[in-house]
Amino acid sequence: MKIGIVCPYSFDSPGGVQYHVNDLATELIRRGHEVSVLAPVEKAEVPDFVCKVSGSYSVPYNGSVAQLSLSPKAVSETKAWLEEGKFDVVHIHEPLAPSISLIALANSKSPIVATFHTSMVKSRSLKLAVPILRPLLDRISGRIAVSNEARRTLIEHQGGDAVIIPNGVYREPFANAPDIEKWKGTRERPTLFWIGRIDEPRKGLHVLAGAIDEVVARHPNVRFIIAGRGDDAPVRELMERYPDNVEFAGDVDPQTRNSLYHGATAYIAPQTGGESFGIVLVEAMSAGTLVIASDIEAFRLVLNGGALGRLFTSADSADLARVINDVLARPEEAARLAETGHEASKMYDWGVVTDKILAVYATVVGTASVEVENTDTLIDSLRQYFANRRD
Repeated sequence: MKIGIVCPYSFDSPGGVQYHVNDLATELIRRGHEVSVLAPVEKAEVPDFVCKVSGSYSVPYNGSVAQLSLSPKAVSETKAWLEEGKFDVVHIHEPLAPSISLIALANSKSPIVATFHTSMVKSRSLKLAVPILRPLLDRISGRIAVSNEARRTLIEHQGGDAVIIPNGVYREPFANAPDIEKWKGTRERPTLFWIGRIDEPRKGLHVLAGAIDEVVARHPNVRFIIAGRGDDAPVRELMERYPDNVEFAGDVDPQTRNSLYHGATAYIAPQTGGESFGIVLVEAMSAGTLVIASDIEAFRLVLNGGALGRLFTSADSADLARVINDVLARPEEAARLAETGHEASKMYDWGVVTDKILAVYATVVGTASVEVENTDTLIDSLRQYFANRRD
């Protein structure tokens, strides 16, 4: 099968959707399919199967800042990619993101599958934009949501429904990652790992910071290993306050990240919202590491209500400290729960997930695309709309 995959977010600032797209393409190619990925790229080194689109810009999007591309040059490059590709199916991720996803959605002559990743409670901008976008939404033949939360967002904001197919993980690199001795957790010196965008409040570093006092008081040998990109001033402050207990690993590469997961006593996920799935939880589970996560809906679902890891009250540092102290006080129980989570992570292996996605492709191949008139005018209107939003 000849498959075109569209990623709206720049590979220069990698995140969950970019990793998802890259891994899906890799698995499809491994199975013998011909795959091309269209994505905004300026400087990043990318695989040969990625076709670069230039001219990305920053847009506030769902509590974060995304690098997107909706320039006139992006329009022409996307049209050329579609024309040259003559794909059996075009798989568009986040089809309503103000980027090349919209351009591909408007112009593809191939059957379209769309994956919805975003979870949000409400969005005034999206509510206002959907009537303009309705003709484009009607072009989608198959819809996938990565979680119940993403499906709920789709139904409430855009209408329609979707089959739920979760994000995937290549489990082996996490399960077999070599430990980094200086950061490996032991019973005498347990390590708690956090990774994320440091200066993004919804990733919850401030929640973890508020729990450190109580944890250190009960377990003075504990270490908190913090990794990620962004303004590291909050981490530096923590290191000054807790010189024996907080260490900063910096913006780590994937191999180091995997080793940090694998060697940790527990992975801490204190996110406060805006998560549609919980891929970081699955990564930790794949590494065989216990997960301690906030009880937001997406995380409760991944951890099966606490059967596959420990949950604490979202945004509550005191409750996080309570759960951490309980985990450290009962290492045998923590190890059993970590093993249960590790076994459950098999359902998210890319081999399983790709089978489900290919089944969706099979249902749409050969179907006709709904034609939309004046697509250039529509894209111009949307570009103006989102430009005004950024001001």
